[in-house]
Amino acid sequence: MHPSVRPDGGPLTVKTNRGPLLESTHRVHAVVVDAAGRIAASWGDTGRPTVLRSAAKPFQALPLVADGAADHFGFSDEEIALCCGSHNSEEAHLAVARSMLAKAGVAESLLVCGTHSPLSRQRERELARAGTPLTSIMSNCSGKHAGMLALAAFHGWPLRGYERAEHPVQQRMRRELGRWMRCDARTIPWAVDGCGVPTFAVPLLDLAAAMARLVAAAGEGGAPGRMVGAMVSHPFMVAGTGRLCTRLMEVEGGRVIAKTGAEGIYVAADRERGLGVAVKVEDGAWRAAPPALLGVLSRAGILSAGAARSLAEHVEPTLTNTLGDVVGRLTVDP
Repeated sequence: MHPSVRPDGGPLTVKTNRGPLLESTHRVHAVVVDAAGRIAASWGDTGRPTVLRSAAKPFQALPLVADGAADHFGFSDEEIALCCGSHNSEEAHLAVARSMLAKAGVAESLLVCGTHSPLSRQRERELARAGTPLTSIMSNCSGKHAGMLALAAFHGWPLRGYERAEHPVQQRMRRELGRWMRCDARTIPWAVDGCGVPTFAVPLLDLAAAMARLVAAAGEGGAPGRMVGAMVSHPFMVAGTGRLCTRLMEVEGGRVIAKTGAEGIYVAADRERGLGVAVKVEDGAWRAAPPALLGVLSRAGILSAGAARSLAEHVEPTLTNTLGDVVGRLTVDP
């Protein structure tokens, strides 16, 4: 157990209510800390090993900027933001991913992130109506992968096999992650992510502290400053239409950064107070993650009242049936 972890007071619970009936529950572990790892608020097991999934993308994007590849290829802040994103596969996202590949002189065919239906149901329906086949550029991770290919091209590393754990690109990103987590990168457990690259597991507290350190370093400029600045200047690239990552950064005016990951994980940070946040829905339920994050931000005094009003559809998401009737909602307790 991390030395600064205090006994927990029990996890939060996201409840699914169908009318007057409690239908299901999702336990949530969460922690809010400063850059030194001092806990400001916690729920559940803050030492819980947590697979980062796409919540790692801001850290994975840092070498692209820190090593000089972004400047070398003339990447815009919009393109850097896409490297941090899990996007909706909207046309603007695809255009930016293709721009990155073109600037780096890398063929789109080298992307190995695979295909999946867009994260946005509206976008999924649009592509289905148009009969558009799914390709790797439409993967929500195509920005991250374009950045990885650009990093390989910049260093003169092999382009093929960039997704493998032993490739210099993945080794570089693993070292970067270890730096922010303040651990020996060689000891971080890993497995294969949904898009084919390594993903890592760290204690929830260490992840939140890394987010706090990231925004603290961003205040001093350099690679963290450019990367965080890109996210808050171009939040649409981090997610897209209707998504909480994008909306939260918009309504908070860039004071808060946020990034989701698969299986119910969310990270965020308050740039003014220097606090990092990590949230994990124990059963991995995607639908429970947005209200869980906003519940944590609200209880920690990070979410502004205006943002809470603007994000009401994420604070307590409604359930609809096939007729379009509202039949229930999700709430956070206590």
